[in-house]
Amino acid sequence: MNANVIKQPTYWLMIAGASLLLQACAPKTYLKVPNSAATFFKYQPKKTAMISAHRGGGDYPGYPENCVESFDFLAKQMPVIIECDIALTQDSVMVMMHDDTYERTTTGTGRVNERSFEYSQTLLLEDNAGKLTDFRVPTLARVLAWGRDKVVFTLDVKRSVPMPKVVQMVQRLNAQNYAAIITYTVAQAKQVYELDPSLIISVTIRNRDEYQRLRDAGVPDANMLAFIGTREPNKELCDFLHQKGIATILGTLGNLDKMAAARGDQVYKQFTDAGADILSSDRPIEAQRAVRK
Repeated sequence: MNANVIKQPTYWLMIAGASLLLQACAPKTYLKVPNSAATFFKYQPKKTAMISAHRGGGDYPGYPENCVESFDFLAKQMPVIIECDIALTQDSVMVMMHDDTYERTTTGTGRVNERSFEYSQTLLLEDNAGKLTDFRVPTLARVLAWGRDKVVFTLDVKRSVPMPKVVQMVQRLNAQNYAAIITYTVAQAKQVYELDPSLIISVTIRNRDEYQRLRDAGVPDANMLAFIGTREPNKELCDFLHQKGIATILGTLGNLDKMAAARGDQVYKQFTDAGADILSSDRPIEAQRAVRK
């Protein structure tokens, strides 16, 4: 048998066994996830803002992006949403990787979609400063199995990954209650809704026209989680979305995180006061402390 072919029954038994072991060892401080993602993500006026760890929070020394160990590190510090990235290997296994290639974050080389899953498991991950760790590239299956009753995910699906394949994995692991799917176009959002009407869909809404295009395509308000961009929030737009029960995500990653680091972390609270319900940050611990004050 070709070494690149995954023995599916053995693979799933390993995933299930690892999940049970991780759950048995889990502390009691993880995020309490409700019975449905729709409940969790629905706008609630008095709810304290949440923090989403961009790429799983890889800006902390010794903790690379997009790996279970980094997710667990953050989940033990704070209630957290994990934003993470899905890529596809040459033999169609979904793994967690932001870049198209392995060079920046691992000891490997080459394009992810031109290398086998077996190859990905020979690599070690590096943190954002280039420090080598003993952590490995996880699969989407392992991540979803680990995350139950610990975190909520927003899953960023890379262009090479078929959306139906991601939705099927979420369904297979019964992760609809703690995983939302990130989309970038109206067509993608419509596709996810048609594949599974129970899923929460992160959609880009930077103005009322973008909202209306989603509604015209048949995506209901109840399924929307609105990504409102990476600039300081527009309170009028946030109020408009809140009236429809739609929660908002502000991407502080990049310039807004740099602003907070330079001016003081209290600016995160200014963003939430302006209507951002979730901050997607490369500095999740600092953002969490600021909004909780």
